[in-house]
Amino acid sequence: MSIETDFPHTAGVTTLVRFSLRRERWILPWWLAGMAALMALQSTSSQNFYDSPEKLAQLRSTMSANAALVAMGGPTRLLETIGGEVLFEIFAYLAIVVALMNMFLIGRNTRSDEEAGRTELIRSMRVGRRAPVLAALGIAVLANTAVAVVLTVTSAVTGLALEGSVLFGLAIAGFGMTVAAATTVAAQMYENPRGVYGAVSALIALAYILRAVGDVGNDAVAWASPIGWGQRTYPFVDDRWWPLLLFVVMSAALISVAFVLAERRDFGAGVFRYRPGRGTASRLLSSPVGLVWRVQRATVIGWCIGVFVLGGAYGSFADSIEQFLADNPDIATYLPDASDAVDSYHSLTLSIIALLAAACGMSCVLRARSEEASGRAEMVLAAPVGRVRWLAGYVVVAMAGSALVLVVGGLGDGLAYGVTIGDPLQALRLAASALAYAPAVWVIVTVTAVVVGVARRAAAVAWLYFGYVAVCVMFADAFDLPEWFDSASPWRYTASVPLEPFDLGRGLILLAVVAGLAGIAFAGCRRRDLAY
Repeated sequence: MSIETDFPHTAGVTTLVRFSLRRERWILPWWLAGMAALMALQSTSSQNFYDSPEKLAQLRSTMSANAALVAMGGPTRLLETIGGEVLFEIFAYLAIVVALMNMFLIGRNTRSDEEAGRTELIRSMRVGRRAPVLAALGIAVLANTAVAVVLTVTSAVTGLALEGSVLFGLAIAGFGMTVAAATTVAAQMYENPRGVYGAVSALIALAYILRAVGDVGNDAVAWASPIGWGQRTYPFVDDRWWPLLLFVVMSAALISVAFVLAERRDFGAGVFRYRPGRGTASRLLSSPVGLVWRVQRATVIGWCIGVFVLGGAYGSFADSIEQFLADNPDIATYLPDASDAVDSYHSLTLSIIALLAAACGMSCVLRARSEEASGRAEMVLAAPVGRVRWLAGYVVVAMAGSALVLVVGGLGDGLAYGVTIGDPLQALRLAASALAYAPAVWVIVTVTAVVVGVARRAAAVAWLYFGYVAVCVMFADAFDLPEWFDSASPWRYTASVPLEPFDLGRGLILLAVVAGLAGIAFAGCRRRDLAY
């Protein structure tokens, strides 16, 4: 007897799951491959660095004495074994990656489809009222099962204990399923995907902060965070299984709430309705740049807040870097010049902040692609607005937004460092230093504009280029990659400020590249057909 016969509201679930699987067949493998690569790199590098009990004990002593490192990593109890040390370094970051994967997966298959009208078409067929939500959750179950398998296999293959590997994979997958359930609730509460993503992102950030506060201070606070539940399974240390039940109970409760809300709200609406708009539009909306900024400002502000917090975490550790290098000399491999450890560390952290600023700029430009696909761009272009002005609006906002993220990230880095050494001017010094990366960041922004302008369906090319640059910035020295490997990365032609002085000549060359790429993007946008 089929599920559809017993529960009419679920009719069509299996068909929708197959449809969603086909839709996600290119996206999910990239998420899984990224998580496997992160885990493999961290596992192999940690086992190489801390290959003796003495080195591990020294690391535990250093880490335990620094509250900022504990807040970024997790409970120091994990540092009792090499497997636990691997998770201390990477568990929280993998949890965020799997959380984002689930947030976008559920949002794309629920609220985005409903906003675009696809769900209405589906429900006009023999499909039950609950079927779209159930199908999205079914895909999330399959995706998180794949996450558990991939992380378990990667951990075990790189030399970690099998039991701990299984527990680790299930803990990450359990957190991912909890976020998927929370996103399902948010999809019933907000009328557009941006509201859903904003609310779930805030929950993920809250979970990370509660975990950090609990790890540094009262352990009970960490139990208010699902990330804390996962870390307190203590894989490779105690192999504690019972916290996994918390994920099951929380997911079941959230899914129940989602179905109650779905039954009671109007189709196409959310629990929270849009506020009435103003009677007259602001003059700011009379230009493409003003319109794009109005649409993108929440995204840019969100990036600024996140990068400021990250910069603060980096800066709070800067004063301890020399002692850290004395205890762990192998870490010097990651720094451009270990003889000036503090500024080398700042140049490394600013380059990572610049990567995040580039990601912010990319997301702004790629918004043009989604506006075109949804048909809203046609309404703008029906007004006396040329295609070049339309695309230029996104590029200008992306450049300004990424520069703002750079400054705010440098400010957070310098502010935290300045507080620890009693020098408030460090905030201004590092905020100005961060701007030196702006030309390199804008190269990535305009590469994305070229993709959108010439062939918007090839957006993956922009993300591939970003991934290549990220590998060059973070792993080229540590893994002794060939000299030519980072030749196509704009970071190679940027001075390592504040370790080195800003090179005006290199900056101008990068700006010339930016101008050339922008010209190609605008020319492509003028010549191609819309929606292609």
